[in-house]
This record gives sequence, structure tokens and C-alpha cells, in this order.
Amino acid sequence: MRKIKKIAVMTSGGDAPGMNAAIRSVVRTCAYYGIECMGIYRGYQGLIEGDLVPLTARSVNNIIQKGGTILKSARSKEFRTKEGRQKARESLQKHDVEALVVIGGDGSFTGGVIFNKEYNYPVIGIPGTIDNDISGTSHTIGYDTALNTAVNAIDKIRDTASSHNRLFFVEVMGRDAGFIALNAGVGAGAEEILIPEEDLGLERLLESLRKSRRSGKSSSIVVVSEGDKTGKNVFELADYVEKNLPEYEVRVSVLGHMQRGGSPTCFDRVLASRLGVSAIELLLDGKTNLMVGLKDNKVIATDLEKAVKGQHNIDTELLRVSDIMTT
Repeated sequence: MRKIKKIAVMTSGGDAPGMNAAIRSVVRTCAYYGIECMGIYRGYQGLIEGDLVPLTARSVNNIIQKGGTILKSARSKEFRTKEGRQKARESLQKHDVEALVVIGGDGSFTGGVIFNKEYNYPVIGIPGTIDNDISGTSHTIGYDTALNTAVNAIDKIRDTASSHNRLFFVEVMGRDAGFIALNAGVGAGAEEILIPEEDLGLERLLESLRKSRRSGKSSSIVVVSEGDKTGKNVFELADYVEKNLPEYEVRVSVLGHMQRGGSPTCFDRVLASRLGVSAIELLLDGKTNLMVGLKDNKVIATDLEKAVKGQHNIDTELLRVSDIMTT
């Protein structure tokens, strides 16, 4: 193993439950191998501004169960410029940091890829995003928690839908990917699931709801990914259905950012712990420009650029199951 003296860790982009568990894992793995660890506040912007602090094994006590990120997160337009990245490099050199661990999604990894190419600076990515839209891993940190949050919320909405014979459109996060909508929809027994990857079409949606009504269903749940193309937005979609199916009393519930928050599930805590250890050990092995991920319950490493450019495809078998379940 290569002897690295100091490594820095940051969280970037949207927060996700389990990021703190990943920070904890990185810091404690560094301590295990006798490496100094620095925490970078506010992602790439904090790096540019030199907002780095030492982290020890005791610094990360009692954070594994907390949502959000103790290192904060921020978007950085400045890092997209060559001048901004030069400032970031100078900041790392000033603190004698020899390698960087980035916890985030595709935007964060894109920054890491460019930084690595420009300065040959060792970078390892840990996927932290509730959308689960990163290639090279079956699960991203935060996805399982967000999924369970969505299912619990939909279960509660169904209680009131049944009580008042209403049709509810429930919008979940997923601007470009329908992983949360598809899995939460199947798990919560939704009558229809609308995702960006499959355009159901307005007429098919209406026919499906008519069929549900004829079969005796007095209430229904339609789970909508925020990136779905069936309607301009969930509210216009609900208005369209109410105008064409006046027998339904339609309501809309947007779950929004509650899906990002909350205590991470056991799965996300364990995943974050495993990926944090692997990230540090890859750096010690002289590896760089990689992302750690999960495949067949084994930790694997994927080229960071491939993780950014690749596509994590929706499970077509689950789509088939969904169609059968809505019968």
C-alpha cells in the first residue's frame, strides 16, 4: 500500500441520507491506517475558499444516524472555471492534502473527473444521491431511505384516499430517473406509476383509471416521478384527469424534500460504511479516478468518467410486474 499522509473528504450536490455515515467511514478508515483526514465544508466552493478542517475518529461520533451532511453542501459555479479549479488545487496544496474523496452524484463526479485530468490529482467518488441514477452501482447512498420515506407517505395518503373515495396523484423525486417512483409505486400498491423512462400517454392513463373504476375501486393512487412526460406537471395532469373523469375527486400531494431528510436506513448506513472503507483503500493502493459502488452485494470500482456518462437503466422486469399488479 502507498503511504499517503493526508486525505480530504467532501460532500457535494444534493444531500442524501447516509452521507454522514460515509464521512464517518472515510475518517475512521483514515485513522485506522494512520492517515490525517481533512473535511471540506460546502463542497467545491468551500475547497476554493479554503474552508478545510481536521477530522479525527472522535470528530465523527454520533453522526451515523443523522440525515443531511455535517460538512454541508453547495453548488459552485466558480469550480466550473479553470481559475476556480486552480484555486481549489492551491487550497489542497496549502493544506498538504494528497488525495480527494468526493461524496455526491454525477455533477460532483464530473468536477472530480475534470480536476483529475487537469492536475493528475487522485480522486475517488462515493455515490450519494437519492435518485439512484449513477452507473456502476445498484444502489447509491440515500436511495433506500428516500424509497422507504416515499412508501410510508403513500401508505398514509392511501388511508385518506380510501376514506373519502379520492384519486391521489403523489409526486416523488426523480427528475431524470424513475427509480423512486417505480419501486415506491410497486411497494405501495399504486394503481398507476408514471416515470420519465416510459411515456404512458394521457389516453392510456384515462383508460386505466376507467378500468379501475369499473372493477369496483372507489379510490386510487397514481405515483408520478417529477420528470414524467405524460403531463406538463402533476397539477395540470390532475386537472386533465378531473375534467375527463368527473366521477373522480382528484387531489395532489407533492412529497418534495422530505425524501432527502431523515435518519438513514440500516441498509444505507452499512452501504456508506462499506464504500468509505473501499474508497480509502483504493487510494492507498495507488488507484485514482474511480467510483466505489455495489454490484451483486459486492463492493466494486468503476471508472469515474464511465460512472458519469453511463446509464443506470430502469428494471424492465419490475415494469412488467407493475403492469400486472395494476390489473
